[in-house]
Amino acid sequence: MEYRILGKTGLNVSVISYGAAPLGSEYREIDEAEGIRSLHVALDLGVNFIDVSPYYGRTKAETLLGKGLASVPRDKYYLATKVGRYDIAGFDFSAERVVASVDESLERMGVDYIDLIQCHDIEFGDLDVVVNETIPALRKVQEQGKVGFVGITGLPLKIFRYVMTRIEVDTILSYCRYSLNDTALADLIPFLQEKKVGLISASPLSMRLLTNRGAPDWHPASDDIKETCAKAAKYCRQKGVDISQLGMQFALSHSDIHTTLMGTANPENVKKNIAWIEQPIDHELLSEMNAILAPISNKTWLSGRPENN
Repeated sequence: MEYRILGKTGLNVSVISYGAAPLGSEYREIDEAEGIRSLHVALDLGVNFIDVSPYYGRTKAETLLGKGLASVPRDKYYLATKVGRYDIAGFDFSAERVVASVDESLERMGVDYIDLIQCHDIEFGDLDVVVNETIPALRKVQEQGKVGFVGITGLPLKIFRYVMTRIEVDTILSYCRYSLNDTALADLIPFLQEKKVGLISASPLSMRLLTNRGAPDWHPASDDIKETCAKAAKYCRQKGVDISQLGMQFALSHSDIHTTLMGTANPENVKKNIAWIEQPIDHELLSEMNAILAPISNKTWLSGRPENN
């Protein structure tokens, strides 16, 4: 396993990390024992960064993660969770709510501190509230020793510049913006490096667009994005390759992205993902994928308030 320093946090994180959203049955109903086993397999294979949120499974993911971590020494992993999003349309970035949310997460997961607390999907809120109220409140929680660092997450890339030109953050978590079909995140990296901000990339397979199963019904992408990604997956199958393998290898190949989240509650998929990144990438196939996906390159979808997109 390769490790990289997460910006100014100094945390030495595994390049592939454990995204715990599936523990909340966000994508399919999971067996608790299987979910916990997937966590333990990841840790055994060198993964040391775990990301979760009270939103995933509406507290179910944090609760199950707490069960899985109960037998793991606290110094064996870095733990990140979030505040601000609690339901499909349930957002509250007020100081009072986020401070209470930290305590709730600590209790659910049975830990004394959280390494990284993140404001979740800030594009759905008022960014000025995040700047003037949410982050300052979390800095006070940091001073109490309950959290180590403070970050922000979301889909539209413009939200990160807006916040970071107004207040200091330690990390950002960007999802679906560094993958075979969308590499727009790369343009933000020089700005992040200037600020010494840690970079976490999530959904390297674009929330299942880049899989043989294809996008779920709820996926917000347009039909042309879904159809083009399905075409790319079919081409890979014809070449005897799982597009997910190429997608993971590509997403993990950028040395300036400190860690990339894999989201699976299947222990065998955890092993597969980690094995894939240790194998050489097929550059000829990658070039062919780039040609197929060119018509939708860097196309995304609206997320949150219109003014934040």
